Amino acid sequence: MAKKTIDNKEACIKNFNENKGKPIKILLGFYKGEAFTLLKSTFFLALQNLPVWIVPIVTANIINIITYPENRAVSAILLNALVAFMCIAQNSCSTFMVSQIYDKLTRRIEYSLRSSIIEKLQQLSIMYHKNVSSGKLQSKIMRDCENVEVLLAQLFRNLFIILTNVIVAVSVTVRKSPVVILFFLVLVPVELFILKFLRKGIKRRNTNFRSEIERTQSNVSEMIELIPVARAHGLQKKETKKMDDRLDSVMNAGYVLDKTNNFFSACTWVLMELSRLACLTFTGILAFKGKISVGEVVLYQTYFGQLVGSVSTLLNIYPQLTKGMESINSIGEILYEENVETDNSILPLGEMKGQVEFRDVFYKYADGEKWILKNFNISVKPGESIAFVGGSGAGKSTILNLLIGFDRPQEGQVLIDRINMLNLDMTEFRNQIAVVPQNTILFAGTLRDNITYGLENVTDSEVEEVLKSVGLDELVNEMPKGMHTQLGEHGGKLSGGQRQRISIARALLRKPKIIIFDEATSALDSASEKKVQEAVDNMMKQCTTFLVAHRLSTIKNADRIAVVNQGTITEIGSYDELMAKKGEFYMLKKMQE
Repeated sequence: MAKKTIDNKEACIKNFNENKGKPIKILLGFYKGEAFTLLKSTFFLALQNLPVWIVPIVTANIINIITYPENRAVSAILLNALVAFMCIAQNSCSTFMVSQIYDKLTRRIEYSLRSSIIEKLQQLSIMYHKNVSSGKLQSKIMRDCENVEVLLAQLFRNLFIILTNVIVAVSVTVRKSPVVILFFLVLVPVELFILKFLRKGIKRRNTNFRSEIERTQSNVSEMIELIPVARAHGLQKKETKKMDDRLDSVMNAGYVLDKTNNFFSACTWVLMELSRLACLTFTGILAFKGKISVGEVVLYQTYFGQLVGSVSTLLNIYPQLTKGMESINSIGEILYEENVETDNSILPLGEMKGQVEFRDVFYKYADGEKWILKNFNISVKPGESIAFVGGSGAGKSTILNLLIGFDRPQEGQVLIDRINMLNLDMTEFRNQIAVVPQNTILFAGTLRDNITYGLENVTDSEVEEVLKSVGLDELVNEMPKGMHTQLGEHGGKLSGGQRQRISIARALLRKPKIIIFDEATSALDSASEKKVQEAVDNMMKQCTTFLVAHRLSTIKNADRIAVVNQGTITEIGSYDELMAKKGEFYMLKKMQE
């Protein structure tokens, strides 16, 4: 089953790429290689729908037998009833088989769609994720994939039933009464024309509603993250008002869509009922004149009802079909996205030594004109620790993003063990580094799960050792289940300093060749900072260490400190050398005293 789903995922991505911008072809592409499954489903779907075709004929036969009893026997009624009974009785089994075969296929396609999106999101660049809200992405993964699954179910079942109902009704009617079929052929196209006119605007309103939902999901996600900030500043009413305005937009867009759909459905029902009344009147006159039998009045009335009912079903599910098509386009916005992280894997890295060099690096944002880094050069030896300091916007975070591989320079090179990062397998490289970000990211699991994230075969003693090194052993002892205690979503039960130390413990456990600290001690109190600083100092002796810090006292033991100003290094040296020089670093240090 696992291999089947992986194959489906690859086929799903290939389907979108081969049929880019063509939702109909994408839709049909989902069934590629599933011919036998569709054949089996079609067979059982035909059996499922058999009573709809046979019972009207049986009903007409029995009415004619009762109306014209000459030379007829009761056995004829029983024979017709037996045929109808057999058709009806098998319906439950055939319905089960359709669900067993086709519904499993559509759910597998839905899984493949979601898995394909998630895989693509893991490949897209960090800059893409910075520009697209998580709420919008969540909507595509959950809501849009579900819409496509509904579309596939509706498309196969309803279109097959509609098509077969039309074929059976027309075939039987042509054989029995060409006059009645002419009535069908005149009235049904008129209905189609009227309903086509009425359905205008549904697609546009579906698109508007989908856009409003995506924007609102994004705003809801942001609001939840900002609840502590809003509460701290007394902005609850303002946030509520902002969300009420957004929800009002969703309500209005949904109301317009519902109003359109309801009006369309009401007009469809009235038109269908008037059509049935016209058919009953027409066939009743023919029966009165002896052109057709009484039983055939019921037969044609039933078949005409099936014809107009099929048209009605098609038009009633049209909003779902357009919604599904719109969702295919929405999913395509991710799967077509070209802003992916490049991973050339030209040269194997092997076991990394930790040598890093920035050589003539120039970098600016994709939509910016100002160089964030310009002619930036620095060489770091294996095992050396270097700290970057400077004002906001100097380029410190950009240096780290380039080192991690989140961004690529427009000019120049970033070398790892003398290999250009452009030629590396980024997964292989990142498996040998660790990053401690300024904003700690924890998930709703145990303390141990958060620390061992991404690692296997880690013993409890190893976890305990790293917890002790960052001063979390006392916290663990106070927890009801120790390191196996659930932290809650985002580690909400912990203080900022505790969350930060967990992040550092997670990095230390990886035993990296390069470790990157981005304001790693910014959320710590003095006591916690001292413990973490000891752990950081120990790490400096084991691997190449990069630090960015505003609190200059925390980088005193770094081998070198580089002062970054307007994208270039203006001073570099040890803490004592820079303090003795009494330049930029000296002034920054004095400002913090």
